[in-house]
Amino acid sequence: MTGFNPCALVPSRNHHLALPQVVAGLRALGLPVLIVDDGSDETAAAAIAALHDPDGGVIVHRRPFNGGKGAAVSDGFRLLHAQGFSHAVQVDADGQHDLAALPALLEQARAHPTALVSGAPIYDDSMPRARRIGRWFTHVWVFVETLSLRITDSMCGFRVYPLAPCLDLLAREKVGARMDFDTDIMVRLFWRGIAPIMVPVRVTYPPGNTSNFDIWRDNLRISWMHTRLVLTMLARLPSILRHRPPAIGTAPSHWAGLAERGAAWGLWLTAWVYAHLGRGACLALLAPVVGYFHLTGAEQRLASRQFLGRVLKRQPRAWDCYRHALDFAIRAVDTIAAWSGRLPAEALRVENPDTLAAAAAEPKGAVLVVCHHGNAELARALMDPALRGRLTVLVHTRHAENFNAVLRRFNPEAALRLIQVTDLGPDTAIALQERVERGEWIAIAGDRVPVLSQGRVVEAAFLGETAEFSVGPWVLAALLECPVHLLFCRRTGAGEWSMVLERFADRVELPRGRRAEALRQLVQAYAARLESQCRRDPYQWYNFFDFWAQGARRGDLG
Repeated sequence: MTGFNPCALVPSRNHHLALPQVVAGLRALGLPVLIVDDGSDETAAAAIAALHDPDGGVIVHRRPFNGGKGAAVSDGFRLLHAQGFSHAVQVDADGQHDLAALPALLEQARAHPTALVSGAPIYDDSMPRARRIGRWFTHVWVFVETLSLRITDSMCGFRVYPLAPCLDLLAREKVGARMDFDTDIMVRLFWRGIAPIMVPVRVTYPPGNTSNFDIWRDNLRISWMHTRLVLTMLARLPSILRHRPPAIGTAPSHWAGLAERGAAWGLWLTAWVYAHLGRGACLALLAPVVGYFHLTGAEQRLASRQFLGRVLKRQPRAWDCYRHALDFAIRAVDTIAAWSGRLPAEALRVENPDTLAAAAAEPKGAVLVVCHHGNAELARALMDPALRGRLTVLVHTRHAENFNAVLRRFNPEAALRLIQVTDLGPDTAIALQERVERGEWIAIAGDRVPVLSQGRVVEAAFLGETAEFSVGPWVLAALLECPVHLLFCRRTGAGEWSMVLERFADRVELPRGRRAEALRQLVQAYAARLESQCRRDPYQWYNFFDFWAQGARRGDLG
């Protein structure tokens, strides 16, 4: 879009070891770079100053005294605006941000130049547990301060800021100057009508990384910041409500970019009520809670309407969408009941036991393609223990951490034989080869595009329109040279479920020169089977995101 002129802004306080690689990565993407040295010590300051290369597109600006991250970024805003740049691309100096995700952020910023485009972090196991807990406290407070769930992470420093509204805000209001800056400015921009667009990004904590976060002082600053924000929100409530930002951009509609909704205490309360008062009382408790989340979850509500309109072949009523959301909550209750031993094994009926027995008798394992229609997790909980012991599940558990914590509390076995993945690559496939040779089954969802899919998708007709499906299950099956089964599990009545295992392929072959066509045929065949299940039981579809969005519009980093 005309006028979009971004520059990378890298604040640094003694972070200089990874900085050359960060700068090289930004320059490789064609971005000029401004480094703001926030009063680094002598050794680090010299190393940072050595990167100053105006002819090469790198400027180093040194602040004589340490004023904090927010002060450094604010100085950078002013310097960039004076040089004619329209946007500041904030990147941390310690190398924890995956620059491969930056084109996706820039694409959203170019399409929506008035928005604040921010990373929605996907952390690996390198993230300290204390940091993870602290972030969740801030997330909850930000939900309160904005009266919205749209800012799924306010602490990620990987952003594209529109400079004009940021400088106007800084000129009129006091914003935190240190580690409270990222959250403070994001909330205040939201109050002024600046829409947030959240894009999934991978974030790691590099080994040996030294943080500038002062655990006592910065936590106190952040606590005081939230106190100020809540009091200010109450005082300015009419103005804040008038200036609520429009829902622009579609990056959040990637399923992994949607935050898990509901705090952990709510899930524990639901589980307690089920355990002590029974299923009926639990559903009575859930009905108004589901109503609240249904009314406040605009994106999920829209996705429900889109799906139901296609599958029901009519305009869905408000009751249809609420019923859809309530059905999802019932699924969660049923899953807890299954793992806690409150459902008998007889509650699950296998429609084709001979097919299941024949598949289980084969010496070599198989790929088991599951989906988010029905309740495959309940099937795992109630299936024969010997068969469950042979099942390894590839999951994205961080998308639903609170719910999985509740399951683990009721039954630690719920967390066994799960492999956390955000992408399916060759390394993962090799690690699974031994399991298949031992006769194990590898379960993988066929209806979710991995968050870091890098374009590895195939389009297929689904409910009358083209949708993208991951090629992961089929590539995995080809690499493992094993059979493929489809597993569907649906609720058939109160306390009753039906599971069916379908033989999909004896072996997946992707011949050289015909690989793309072979994948298209496999995906289309799978989409047809999934569609038949959806038409049979429409309200048991639990993908509450725009399933038909494609590429960058779904937040795919490819």
